Amino acid sequence: MKSLGFRFLMAALAVVLGTALAKSQTADAAAPTPASVPAMHHYRGHGMGERWGFFGKALNLTDDQKTQMKAIMQKEHPMMRPLFQQSHQIDLQLRQYAEGTYDEAKVRALAAQKSQVDVELAVQRTRIHNEMFQVLTADQQAKMKELEARHEARMAEHMHDGPAAPAQE
Repeated sequence: MKSLGFRFLMAALAVVLGTALAKSQTADAAAPTPASVPAMHHYRGHGMGERWGFFGKALNLTDDQKTQMKAIMQKEHPMMRPLFQQSHQIDLQLRQYAEGTYDEAKVRALAAQKSQVDVELAVQRTRIHNEMFQVLTADQQAKMKELEARHEARMAEHMHDGPAAPAQE
């Protein structure tokens, strides 16, 4: 089973992926509509530095590293976009069955399609995240692992706290 730290890294890098994909669209292109960028619309307007936020500052990324990571994202954009769109379209179809007439066989078929898309997205994201992680220096990689470990510890503490038990009378 993967550690929470690894999952946190994947989530952070997914945000970076989405940000770079959104940022890689040219400014002179027509503004994307929510239908044309369904799964990435929430990334619009945020530059890579903004979305790296804490990680970019904590890792002290160089301009060259930022450029390399942006290049990775631009290279992967054509492959990732159709996957995000497929995922969104399946979600829309599933919503129709949740809000309309329910058909379990069709829902199962859509869920199976969605799982295939999710597998492909996970494979692509992990590959991209690995490429980006390799751009980091050994010290930055160690720092990233340290940040992940701290986050994992906080999450474990949060998960163990849970809601307070009711007072016994």
